[in-house]
Amino acid sequence: MRPQQVLVLGLILLVPVLAFLFLKSFGTNRYALPTFLPDRVDSTQVAGKWQRDTVYHQIGGFRLASQSGREVTGEEMQRKGLYVANFFFTTCPGACPRVTSQLVRVQEKFRQEPRVALASITVDPAHDSVAVLARYAEEYGAIAGKWFFLTGDKTVATRLATEEFRLAPSIDPGSLHSQQVFLVDRAGHVRGRYDGTSERDVNRLITEIEVLLYTYDHQ
Repeated sequence: MRPQQVLVLGLILLVPVLAFLFLKSFGTNRYALPTFLPDRVDSTQVAGKWQRDTVYHQIGGFRLASQSGREVTGEEMQRKGLYVANFFFTTCPGACPRVTSQLVRVQEKFRQEPRVALASITVDPAHDSVAVLARYAEEYGAIAGKWFFLTGDKTVATRLATEEFRLAPSIDPGSLHSQQVFLVDRAGHVRGRYDGTSERDVNRLITEIEVLLYTYDHQ
């Protein structure tokens, strides 16, 4: 056998070995989602040593009416596993329809996954009654029990937007709607924030939902 042939054969045999070593070294690494909205830093004692640990905000409870007329609570949304939340109003002519259209993609991607839900909360409950939301939900093909369009007392929506999800009151004069979309885990922590008008950002949301579901299955 010629030296060149020996060299080629050696390289062919070496490739799978190198691939195995690479996967063995790096295959166990996982992509970890960040947690948003830090509340405070606490000191905890671990193995006799004090360590500083960040405590993150948990989305507080709420009770709102869905497009079907049934009341939905924050606890119910968390029990599902995770949910995607946004703030909108049905007469919004700009970003809201674009965000809702992107969220259709999220719904369809996880149509068969019961642990994924969506909550679109109106910031104009005076106009957005249950009947109005029912028509809006139907227009976008919302699946009953999966995508909830929620309405209720104005103060509840305002508290959720500004105190729980910490949207700035100055986002839009006279309104708290936003093109931001949030990913909330089963502990009530915000694990992702996205521009709901951006296809690229919503693609990232879909990927990070899959990552979060993976962590639930592989603790």
